[in-house]
Amino acid sequence: MGKRMMGAAAAALAASLAAPWVLAQDPQKEIEKYRQALGEGNPAELWEARGEELWKKPAGPKNVSLEKCDLGLGPGVVKGAYAKLPRYFADADRVMDLEARLVHCRMTLQGLSAADATKQPFGGPGRKTDNDALVAFITAESRGAKIDVALSHPKEKEAYAIGEKIFYFRGGPYDFSCATCHAADNTRIRLQDLPNLTEKAGAQLAYTTWPAYRVSQGELRTFQWRLNDCFRQQRFPELKFTSDASIALTTFLARNANGAEFVAPTIKR
Repeated sequence: MGKRMMGAAAAALAASLAAPWVLAQDPQKEIEKYRQALGEGNPAELWEARGEELWKKPAGPKNVSLEKCDLGLGPGVVKGAYAKLPRYFADADRVMDLEARLVHCRMTLQGLSAADATKQPFGGPGRKTDNDALVAFITAESRGAKIDVALSHPKEKEAYAIGEKIFYFRGGPYDFSCATCHAADNTRIRLQDLPNLTEKAGAQLAYTTWPAYRVSQGELRTFQWRLNDCFRQQRFPELKFTSDASIALTTFLARNANGAEFVAPTIKR
């Protein structure tokens, strides 16, 4: 194991041991100090390193790597690609976010079936997934880039409009919407600040910090996971992985974050 991975592993152990101490202090200030302290050894680096290996490793029925996967800037180009997603892809005639595009590449390049390419996309106790690792690697290659999501194609404009409607749609047993928690300033649920996603500053702060290593879960969590978990908390039906609805909502949130510097993968509580 290299020095980078050893440092990240040590940080992950520290995270699990220190979490109870964090909660005993002034919550928001101590959580922020804690994130800063771990910044030099973010456990997400473990996922990034594994994702880079997976990107370059031949796999699937066709036994080829993902190095020719076009994320929007040309086959194999990962540097800065995430900052321009979601976007329209002519070869699929569809707007795609990163995770949808990875599914597409694993099917078309590596020969996986749709079922295999979308099976168990999110990690859990004792289960690491290729999706989480690949997302960590690719998003890390956009650190420092400015979010620049275009609405130049009619389907991109359509996705944004649908995403906005989803954001404000109320339903479920609690009559919730995304806006219920994310359309006002200075709100919080338990220990978690709730950014106002209807304002540019809030949208930028939120979108640019995902994916993230969740200290409380010991896992790296992708943006598709974040949306899925929000739907769960609203008691909505599960948001299907890489569905058009999930991509539309991502398009709305990503476009609203345009101009902000991308800083993820980060560390969250």
